[in-house]
Amino acid sequence: MPTPHELLARLDAIGASLSATDHSLALIGLGSVGLETDRLDAYSDLDFFAIVEPGHARRFIDKLDWLERVHPVAYAFKNTDVGYKLLYADGIFCEMAVFDLDDLAGIPFSPGRVVWKRADVDAAIATPRKSLPSGGAQSQEHLLGEALTNLYVGLARFRRGEKLSAARFIQQYAVDRVLDLVASQEAAQPGGADPFTPERRVEVRYPILAEHLPDFVQGYERSPASALAILGFLETHFGADPSMAAAIRALVGG
Repeated sequence: MPTPHELLARLDAIGASLSATDHSLALIGLGSVGLETDRLDAYSDLDFFAIVEPGHARRFIDKLDWLERVHPVAYAFKNTDVGYKLLYADGIFCEMAVFDLDDLAGIPFSPGRVVWKRADVDAAIATPRKSLPSGGAQSQEHLLGEALTNLYVGLARFRRGEKLSAARFIQQYAVDRVLDLVASQEAAQPGGADPFTPERRVEVRYPILAEHLPDFVQGYERSPASALAILGFLETHFGADPSMAAAIRALVGG
């Protein structure tokens, strides 16, 4: 796997290549190659935005020469209209998007780091103008109700033989609601919250909760046992409705 030094060097090389391409304006590093380099490790990928002059984004999306001349590309997958997931032949993985300067103003993203910029470009280009969506705060009662009903629906599907759907309702959707609830029960530790994927680094941010996760996520055949573990946690920390808890346990018992 690449070292953190090699990852940052590759991003610098991409910035240099971009700078040599007409109509380019800046390269912004995001996440662990942005403002959070303290958590960069051998398993990190390169997340970045290439910013170009208005009207020129399509050229950088349709023709990846500015990436290919840095190092041989083993695989590139266009996962959105404006970006790629890309694997270099030496194992460095990238997730990138291209925006022209006008479009960037309407894109919500976490603040990044300027890897390279043209001299006439403001360094504030790495700071978003549009805030990340908050999604709206939901009450503890609402989140608890969602978790309990996800357990119930999941168990019903398990009894019907729909084990994959059951696993998603119990071991994914209900666990997601536990993650939403836990902030009111356990103080978050430093670790870099991800506004787009709250399960990222949860083991570091909520170490007490993390001790329960193996019981919450036991696998395809063990959704009932997972449901009981989640229910017990909810009852202990949030006071689950006894009628709903009884209905869940009845389904576990078959």
